[in-house]
Amino acid sequence: MKPVSPKNSGTRPWLTIVGIGEDGVAGLSSAARDAVGDAEFVFGGHRHLALAEALIAGERCPWPSPFEKAIDAIEALHGRRVCVLASGDPFQFGVGATLARRIDAGEMRVLSAPSAFSLAAARLGWPLQAVETVSLHGRPIAPIRPLLHPSCRILALTSDGKAPAAIAALMTEAGFGGSRFHVLEALGGPRESHAAFTAGTVGDRRFDDLNVIAIEVVAAPQARVLPLGTGLDDALFEHDGQITKPEVRAVTLAALQPRRGQLLWDIGAGSGSVSIEWMRQHGSLSAIAIEADAARAGRIGRNAEAFGVPDLRVVTGAAPQALGDLPAPDAVFVGGGGSAPGVMDAAVAALAPGGRLVANAVTLEMQAVLLERHAALGGDLVEIAIARAASVGGMTALRPSLPVLQWRWSKP
Repeated sequence: MKPVSPKNSGTRPWLTIVGIGEDGVAGLSSAARDAVGDAEFVFGGHRHLALAEALIAGERCPWPSPFEKAIDAIEALHGRRVCVLASGDPFQFGVGATLARRIDAGEMRVLSAPSAFSLAAARLGWPLQAVETVSLHGRPIAPIRPLLHPSCRILALTSDGKAPAAIAALMTEAGFGGSRFHVLEALGGPRESHAAFTAGTVGDRRFDDLNVIAIEVVAAPQARVLPLGTGLDDALFEHDGQITKPEVRAVTLAALQPRRGQLLWDIGAGSGSVSIEWMRQHGSLSAIAIEADAARAGRIGRNAEAFGVPDLRVVTGAAPQALGDLPAPDAVFVGGGGSAPGVMDAAVAALAPGGRLVANAVTLEMQAVLLERHAALGGDLVEIAIARAASVGGMTALRPSLPVLQWRWSKP
């Protein structure tokens, strides 16, 4: 079989991305050294440019602010000899992915160095494939929360020297203060160091800005371990009673059918439980929680932080007015306020072909709306009936909860 040529395989690469470690020039291959020395323009952070100082003959171009200006400048040099210096592996939470969105892979040559994760795993003797990795560089630290499971090993890339203490404090507050907590600083260079603590004893120590945290999770009996499934216990959420109950929530998530990269609108979000569980299914998923009550909207934000999905967008406002300027959704859940004029019309109109709409009704008024929609558009109607054991006199009986009518519809 004739091999398939890569896109633009006839185009000569003009951009070289060189991964450089804390050992600087000494750790570069001969090809990487030649690429830096031969470049007319060398882009990188001030630290990267200083590490490669002895090789640079062309124009030094420190990263500007905002960073997007640098990508524009690199694109404008198309066909010239351009080199970009990056930390370690440029395609592991690095600049490589950013450049690849604008420049074809056939026009780039990439010379990687070991990533910080690889170096940390090597120092600790941890098989990298058995370790959870997360980049908290330039991001909130909350995404570490879902990874905190007993015996789990985590490698976290942080933003600065204060981050280890902040992460250790978060873990201690959540019941993981006994976890083994390693801070590996300036990996791969002459300043490399390794300090080990328990999370509860890190205190307010400050570390080198170049650090990786390695965690061996130990959970106290009452630690806030976030289960991997759906239908999480109501007690894990801050709420005022306006929350989709666990069993109904699990069925709702199954009906919404999350797929990579998709956006959910959660209309009448209440506590945000459905949009939060949607985002927990995969890191590529996003959601917008729309809630008219300001106090509830505030709770949604706090819940999102507590569940490690701080990127959940919360819109305070009533549907359908609050929906007008939002990006089009791939899926819509109507949990509250669906009987208000125009809400269901706006939800149906917003969906792209193939999008899914799921709406739940407890009241007769909302059930009437769903019956009307089902008659007009089709889809499926499902009744969700839950009963729980409760004391009746000196004995036990099943006490039914209010049944939920669920309408599921996919846009043709």
